[in-house]
Amino acid sequence: MGSVQNKRILFSLLTVITVMLSSCKADSKCEFIAIFNFGDSNSDTGGFWAAFPAQSGPWGMTYFKKPAGRASDGRLIIDFLAESLGIPFLSPYLQSIGSNFRHGANFATLASTVLLPNTSLFVSGISPFSLAIQLNQLKQFKVRVDEYHSSDQSGLHILPPINVFRKSLYTFYIGQNDFTSNLASIGVDGVKQYLPQVISQIAGTIKEIYGIGGRTFLVLNLAPVGCYPAILTGYTHTNSDLDKFGCLIPVNKAVKYYNALLEKALFKTRTELKNATIIYLDTHKILLDLFHHPKSYGMKHGIKACCGYGGHPYNFNQKLFCGTTKVIGNSSVKAKACRDPQNYVSWDGIHATEAANRHISTAILDGLISYPSFALNYLCPSV
Repeated sequence: MGSVQNKRILFSLLTVITVMLSSCKADSKCEFIAIFNFGDSNSDTGGFWAAFPAQSGPWGMTYFKKPAGRASDGRLIIDFLAESLGIPFLSPYLQSIGSNFRHGANFATLASTVLLPNTSLFVSGISPFSLAIQLNQLKQFKVRVDEYHSSDQSGLHILPPINVFRKSLYTFYIGQNDFTSNLASIGVDGVKQYLPQVISQIAGTIKEIYGIGGRTFLVLNLAPVGCYPAILTGYTHTNSDLDKFGCLIPVNKAVKYYNALLEKALFKTRTELKNATIIYLDTHKILLDLFHHPKSYGMKHGIKACCGYGGHPYNFNQKLFCGTTKVIGNSSVKAKACRDPQNYVSWDGIHATEAANRHISTAILDGLISYPSFALNYLCPSV
C-alpha cells in the first residue's frame, strides 16, 4: 500500500513539474519578435557600405557568394541569432533600398566606437556612427513606428508592431575599436585609462533603452584581440610578450581587465532596472579557445588570416588589407582569400570567419557562455 501511495505522490510531482516546465516554455517561446543591434564591424550587416558604397572582393564568399556588407566570408553572430528566432537577417538602419524593418533594425557600422570620436583620443578612420548616434537612431525609429501606427498606414505592414520595443532582443557587440584604435600609439596602460568610460556609456545606453520599453539585453564582451593578426603585426613586442600559442600576453590581460569591468557594470545595472534581463555573453572564452586550439573545433589555423598577404605566420600586412592590390617593389601584389576559410579562425586578420562565428553562436544559443543563464535554443526553438 505504501508503495502504491509513493508512486502516486511521485506521479503527482512529475505532473506538476511537467506542467510548470511546459508553461514556462510556452510563455517564453518565440517571445522575441525582433532584434535591435548596436555594434561595429563584428555585427555590421551592411550599414557602413550603405553609407559609403565600395565593398568588393572576396567578402561573403562562403554563404552569400558575393559581398554582402559583412566583414567576413559569410554569416556573423547576429545572423545566426536572427536565424534562431526564425526572422530574416537584420537590415541595416542606413540602408534605404530593400530593407525590412518588421523584425528590428541593425544600427552597427564598421569602425564604430562606444565613445564619441571627438571626445576621445581616436585616430582617423573611425566611423561617425558611435554608440550615442546609434541610440539616437533607435529613438528616431521608435518615433516613426509610433507615428506609423497612429496613422491609416498601419495596414501596410512595413514596420513592426507597436509593442515591438518590449518584445525584442537588444544586442551589443561594440567596444573593440575603442580598445584597439590607440593601442599602437599609447600602449596598453594608456588604453586602460579610458576603458571605464566605455563601459559606463554601454550601461547608460541600456538604461535609456529600458526607458523606452526595452527589457532584454545581450552584451557580448571583448574578443582576445591579442590573438588577432592585425594586432600581432601592428603592436611592438618581443617574443617574451607572446604566450605559447603566439598571442600577445599584455594585450589579452588588458582585455580581461575590460571584460571584468563590463561584467561588474552589467551586474550593477541589472540590480537597478526592475524586470530587466541583462545578459553578459563571454564570447571571449570561445574565441580564445578557437585561437589556442583550432584543431579541437575541426579547424587548422588560429592566428593566421585566411584573406591577406604575407604568408606565415600571420598572412597579414598592415599596408595591404584583404582584397586590395598594391605595387610592392616592381610587382603588383594582391591580398587574396584562401580557398578553405572553414579551416581558419581569422578571416582578414581583424574579423572572424563564418566558421568561427558559428561556434561562438552555438555557445550563445545553448546558454553555455551566458551570465546569468540564458539559452535562446530553449526559449525560442527554431520553427
